[in-house]
Amino acid sequence: MALKKLISRKTPAYIPFQSGRFRLSMGIVSLTLDNWLEPDDFFYKELMEKDSLLTSKYDEVFQARGGSQTAQHEVLNLLIDHMNEYHSDLLRFCGGNIFIDKLALSFATEKYRKNPIDLAGRIVQEDLCLMAPGSNGYTLEAASLCFPSRWRLLDKIGRPLIDIHSPVPDYKNKLSRPVDRFFDKLTVEKPVWRVNWSLTDDPDLYQPVRKTGIASIKTINSNNAGDRVFLRCERQTLRRLPKTGWILFTIKTYVDKVSALKLQPQSFLDLATLVRDLSPSMQQYKNIAPYKKALLGYLDQTYQGFELV
Repeated sequence: MALKKLISRKTPAYIPFQSGRFRLSMGIVSLTLDNWLEPDDFFYKELMEKDSLLTSKYDEVFQARGGSQTAQHEVLNLLIDHMNEYHSDLLRFCGGNIFIDKLALSFATEKYRKNPIDLAGRIVQEDLCLMAPGSNGYTLEAASLCFPSRWRLLDKIGRPLIDIHSPVPDYKNKLSRPVDRFFDKLTVEKPVWRVNWSLTDDPDLYQPVRKTGIASIKTINSNNAGDRVFLRCERQTLRRLPKTGWILFTIKTYVDKVSALKLQPQSFLDLATLVRDLSPSMQQYKNIAPYKKALLGYLDQTYQGFELV
């Protein structure tokens, strides 16, 4: 199998609102396993950021419950096999050790025997969440989550899907049952991916809580919103593990200035239409409400400028 080249990250990486209308749905797409992960030209930078977070905020970004070790080992083995087959130019595997030569990092797999998903999260850009079936549906049993989007791993570990998604407006009434059915029916042979999105006034990848204050948000206006508001997209994959039957949920996070949409000018109109279409509760959930007026002013005037050209 030929090695896959590092992806040259597009700006923006994904535009998940091209229809211009909002519909609460899973938005599932079939996934081929050769495209399971998306290492790109931010690979080394983001691995260094993960290494720093796992050193300074370990309990905030890594959690594992007892009884998850077998599935964790399965995840690590699948990731090693995948990276070795498609991206062995990024990592080197030798004698039970993993080397990232460009960063002068090395990991002894034996050191991570108790929690191998900790090691797995250190060698890929994606965050990793391991879900186990049980009497209350699927629960989050282990995770390496260095780049959360306004949620804390300590608040979610051990909880079922419906509790994890409790902040999502209408999730309980409209999505809970379809998501549970989907998880039950997901097969080893048919992994999937989807894109989730939100807007934020903070470009940092590590965002368990809002860091910017009201005073900062008030300085966002229709002239600077394109550079002060960021489109945060998560490429998420779901894959049933062949041995344990648990589900691995991966999250690759991309953050781009809203002004980057200029490469596809129609997207300014689509995003403006979508923002207007969102319910107040969904605007709040997707972090839009505090600067909605400024953002819409920017989107409208920018799109009109393209129309006049």
